[in-house]
Amino acid sequence: MATLRRLREAPRHLLVCEKSNFGNHKSRHRHLVQTHYYNYRVSFLIPECGILSEELKNLVMQTGPYYFVKNLPLHELITPEFISTFIKKGSCYALTYNTNIDEDNTVALLPNGKLILSLDKDTYEETGLQGHPSQFSGRKIMKFSSEESTMMSYFSKYQIQEHQPKVALSTVRDLQCPVLQSSELEGTPEVSCQALELFDWLGAVFSNVNLNNEPNNFISTYCCPQPSTVVAKAYLCTITGFILPEKICLLLEHLCHYFDELKLAPWVTLSVQGFADSPVSWGKNEHGFWKGGEHLYNFVIFNNQDYWLQMAVGANDHCPP
Repeated sequence: MATLRRLREAPRHLLVCEKSNFGNHKSRHRHLVQTHYYNYRVSFLIPECGILSEELKNLVMQTGPYYFVKNLPLHELITPEFISTFIKKGSCYALTYNTNIDEDNTVALLPNGKLILSLDKDTYEETGLQGHPSQFSGRKIMKFSSEESTMMSYFSKYQIQEHQPKVALSTVRDLQCPVLQSSELEGTPEVSCQALELFDWLGAVFSNVNLNNEPNNFISTYCCPQPSTVVAKAYLCTITGFILPEKICLLLEHLCHYFDELKLAPWVTLSVQGFADSPVSWGKNEHGFWKGGEHLYNFVIFNNQDYWLQMAVGANDHCPP
């Protein structure tokens, strides 16, 4: 019975919401994007938009490449040649691929050159290194992303493949959107919706959930929070791969300037999801899978340059910064 009860429980998570303005010199938006290192999916939603500008579309198409390196010995990442080629001349991100953070040995190379090892007990004892126990019970291909074009030639003696992120573009018609006021994170009854309600709604939109709450729909009874408005069309873009924080910063900056010209949309959103089996979430904060493996953030960008920032992790992770 206890096992069945645990299975029925919805995974808990920690959600932090804050608001600021991109023009505020104390705004943390750039730092929080730059320190969320391991991103596998980026989505943005633009209401009252049927087609992307060429500049924004080009930016979306230039988010890659990244690389798979098979059977790479770990010591290759600490050789003087590797440090000189990639770490000292820019930044390099690396993450073990197709490993489970709560079961397997996992490695992550941070762009500042620090190597994060999440090891099982036997491997840890074999290394002779000094560390600290993971807060999660239990505790190989490497996936790389780098600005350097020398990646293919440097790892030519190993099995290396170049990949481009997958891009999905679509127009959603007659989309029911929550009404938001940039100054009201908690919303106002019958006037505007809460940040938490928007967070849930975005998850439904990105998952292509039917929001009509029809009586014969046994899959989902979810509907758009109220008050709401129907937009004739909204543009949805999703990029999936190994996506650098620097690329996300460029995309966020471009969306900030979306309202430089008069637009019908009152806001746009940018959502970023991290790899579920990354050993860290933000910075060096330890991350575990637990029940969902989530670590993600979402920007709501308003036409007056105000923004909401929502950051979520699993209940056993450190609170988002």
